[in-house]
Amino acid sequence: MRTILIFGANGQVGFELLRTAWAPDLTPVGLTRAGGDVTDAQAVAAAMATHRPALVVNASAYTAVDKAESEPDAAFAVNRDGPANLARACAAAGVPLIHISTDYVFDGTSKTTAWREDDPVAPQGVYAAGKLAGEEAVRAALPDHVILRTAWVFGAHGHNFVKTMLRLARERDELRVVADQHGCPTPAAAIAAAIAAIAQVRLTGEWTPGVFHYAGAPSTTWHGFAERIVERAAGRTGRKPPVRPIATADFPTPARRPANSVLDTARIGQAYGIAPADWMGGLDRMLDEILSDTQGTGTQP
Repeated sequence: MRTILIFGANGQVGFELLRTAWAPDLTPVGLTRAGGDVTDAQAVAAAMATHRPALVVNASAYTAVDKAESEPDAAFAVNRDGPANLARACAAAGVPLIHISTDYVFDGTSKTTAWREDDPVAPQGVYAAGKLAGEEAVRAALPDHVILRTAWVFGAHGHNFVKTMLRLARERDELRVVADQHGCPTPAAAIAAAIAAIAQVRLTGEWTPGVFHYAGAPSTTWHGFAERIVERAAGRTGRKPPVRPIATADFPTPARRPANSVLDTARIGQAYGIAPADWMGGLDRMLDEILSDTQGTGTQP
């Protein structure tokens, strides 16, 4: 058996990586911050020595986008220094790395069509800058890597937009949601499945390293996403408040969000045969899971 070592196992994608379908000869081992703090180079080295993985997945991230504006050191420690520590440790051990990044590396305004992997990056906030710095650190330290940019992640575990909308739909008679930001909701379970497929290619032969985009389809707005959430949950919750569209200017936040963060996923399809995630189906499966016992809780993304 070969070990897939997952850092950030308590996050949305990390949780799904531990329960996704891996090849029979691969065993996922998950580390939380307590057992594998990516900001601590010695802790990373110790984890690598203990588990001797065949491949490492970095699912750890500082994802509090607005809070990052007032906590830049903490955000950069996880999003830049963490990937750097992992990449250096993987290089020393001769182990490949799959690192998860974000649509926020793009400015969101200089292009109206879907973003390709080779489009110019221009992060607009602390969170985005830290994630881009993490990508750069991985590329500098370890040629044997895949950087997987994704977007608008949601799942049964952890805090996300879906759980926020479910909570607000219980508490309020009307929801007001931004309708001029476009992107791709992506189920965490689908990201995990894509990572498992890429890892299998690497561990059974040659892979195509580099940056890839993986996200859900079709693209939508936060308002469109919220409408779908409320509609699909209504039969389970008995609540269906109207969802009113608002402009970004009507909902100011400390960190700027990209107006367009739709990702072009053609390259991952060509290299690995991986199709965009069906986010609507993923949403239904998530609602089936979390509303069977609870209506979910969460905080705003």
